[in-house]
Amino acid sequence: MHFTNLTRHIEIGANCYLLEAAGKRIILDSGMHPKQEGVAAQPDFSLLPEDSVDAIILSHAHHDHVGTLPILMRRQPRAPVFMSEPTRQLGDIMLHNSVNVMTRKREELGITTYPLFTHRELEKNFPRWEAKPLHVPFDINGDRVSRDEKDGISFEFFDAGHILGSVGTLIRAEGKTIFYTGDVNFEDQTITQAALFPDGPLDIVITETTRGDQALVAGFTRAEEELRLAKAISTAFANGGCVVMPLFALGKTQELLAMFHDFRKKGLLATVPIYIGGLSTKLTEVYDRLAQAWPRQKSNLQLLHAVAPFVIAGRQADPPIQKDRIYALSSGMMTEKTLSNSFARRILDRPEHTLMFVGYADPASPAGRVKATAAGGDVQLDPDFPPQKLLCHVHQFAFSGHSTRETICAWLQRVAPKKVILVHGDPAAIDWFDKTLGADLPAAEVIRPQPGVQFEF
Repeated sequence: MHFTNLTRHIEIGANCYLLEAAGKRIILDSGMHPKQEGVAAQPDFSLLPEDSVDAIILSHAHHDHVGTLPILMRRQPRAPVFMSEPTRQLGDIMLHNSVNVMTRKREELGITTYPLFTHRELEKNFPRWEAKPLHVPFDINGDRVSRDEKDGISFEFFDAGHILGSVGTLIRAEGKTIFYTGDVNFEDQTITQAALFPDGPLDIVITETTRGDQALVAGFTRAEEELRLAKAISTAFANGGCVVMPLFALGKTQELLAMFHDFRKKGLLATVPIYIGGLSTKLTEVYDRLAQAWPRQKSNLQLLHAVAPFVIAGRQADPPIQKDRIYALSSGMMTEKTLSNSFARRILDRPEHTLMFVGYADPASPAGRVKATAAGGDVQLDPDFPPQKLLCHVHQFAFSGHSTRETICAWLQRVAPKKVILVHGDPAAIDWFDKTLGADLPAAEVIRPQPGVQFEF
């Protein structure tokens, strides 16, 4: 068996991994780096001979896991692509949106290689996407097999609790069990149910390490954090302003819509207008359509009907900022030329309004720059506009879709793998897991796979 990290750096970026077992080559995820452009944003596909891959497994539909799938499929024309049904529907929307974004960057930034793929190519390749249910083993051809099958290689999906359709993958090959977590959350969120992973012994685990550099805050509970958010929204309205909340269109938007619904039912939030973007609306339609078909909290909740958000669509959408409104808009990091960036610029120097962050923001992103700026300081959200005074209220809340490092380690201790491969984390996060697992699992070999270096089991 061999494992190769196809990401170009040790970080959370263009997630993509090659597993070679039972004479087969399997690719785990095919992401695009959110902060890079062109070839630099892609996994290092030069390490893969063309038409050499036997199957592609997708853990979920976030861009850093699915964004370069069309490029990989072009280079590997015979490889089927396996995923959950929600990922099949959500991934299709995300990739078509990616074409639109790249086309705009070609026009605005002059990146002549964009778009890296087209709407037509996506439509042509979509039939190769095969949705598989949870807890049903299947082989390299997509056929159902027994868990006791000794020959070849098989796969089985488990709910990963990260976003709708996210899965961990159990791979059986050469008498060994290999588990790829993808992005995982072992705790219930507002609408997404906690991960249900195997609890028995595993030989090899490939695990994400996203929050490895973030210690669990003593006494933290999600219920208390939700109450803190509800109170902060009420205070923002009492100040005579609105709330602008930058959100990732997939996952975080749906979690917050479910939270707003709960707040209204509990009398914690008045029935004020809530606004979301066009992409968020398309993705929420999938959440509603699959509400009964996939494990989740609040399986009867139809978000678009129950919350009834207004939709702001198109880059030119520029409605007036009004008080007693929640503008829950993407992108989550307030990337330039997105709705959240535009709305944030319009409230940044107005002290009656409030900007609320509910998830991670890269320090170099516009959202990260706001978080690092003291009240009254200057901050620039878009190079096409001058710096502004930070006069609006700014609040930060913790609603991560990723497991804490402590819950991941607790699960690893239960399944007691012989080898643990650390991926999907910045160097500091991987450092913590490496050190901690060395003490907690002294019999296990902890592996930090360097980009492009083949590791033999």
